[in-house]
Amino acid sequence: MEDFVRKIFLSVLAVFALLIASNANAKSIKIGTEGAYPPWNNLNAAGELEGAEIDFGNEACKRMNAECEWVTQDWDGILPALLNGKYDIIIAGMSITEERKKKVNFTNGYMTDGIRFAALKDSNLGSMGSNWSGSQTKKVNLSNPTGKELAAIAQLNTALEGKIVGAQGATTHQNYVEKYMQGAVEMRLYQTMDDLHLDLAAGRIDAAIGDVGSLLDFMATEEGQGVTMFGPNLSGDVLGEGVGGAVRKEDTDILEMWNKAIAEMSADGTTAKITKKWFGRDVSL
Repeated sequence: MEDFVRKIFLSVLAVFALLIASNANAKSIKIGTEGAYPPWNNLNAAGELEGAEIDFGNEACKRMNAECEWVTQDWDGILPALLNGKYDIIIAGMSITEERKKKVNFTNGYMTDGIRFAALKDSNLGSMGSNWSGSQTKKVNLSNPTGKELAAIAQLNTALEGKIVGAQGATTHQNYVEKYMQGAVEMRLYQTMDDLHLDLAAGRIDAAIGDVGSLLDFMATEEGQGVTMFGPNLSGDVLGEGVGGAVRKEDTDILEMWNKAIAEMSADGTTAKITKKWFGRDVSL
């Protein structure tokens, strides 16, 4: 009997030892996100983070055997806070661009969503939404645009000439307006997409530029019922190469861990499943 009890005791000790070793090997990672960009990431009414990237990040942490903590940060300070050590990686709908690569390293892309303009349905711009077809191409890749795509951009600029266009500051949306619409429109910058959406719905601006998913999410709300998208779906060049996680250049170990998890989640369909849940369609890479 004593031998049996002793064996049970030793087995319990072994289990505890394994748990302690597992916890000791678990890496602690702080993840920075905006928490104000649905359906990518957002603070709900209960003050809890939710969204496609929150589910994505939590699943990646499980696969990395990492203890992860989410940290919210206003968008305009999100990169400086990473570089100053407030967190270890940014998972916040951040497009991979050449300009940002000068400051940080990016993981492999995990999601992508085109950029479009939105306006009130009863405006002249809004009426373009249902008529954007035929000779007007529906998708424009700015990295290598065809003549047809360049014509679509020119038509878009003509329609918006002299209008007030809202964009979230320090984003690829702002970069697009500055590069492709300079002198044609008056740009008004916002700290959050929520503020931008509300001004659009109230008619204080003529149009807004944003990710398709974010615009669709707003259009599904009561406040966004009178809003519609128009113009082509834009991607490439200053709009980036899809969305990825940003890490400090010296943190190569964190980069490798995330890339491994991203590859696994892409291969087994997990990322696609998450994006279908939050976007209503597959926007995984």
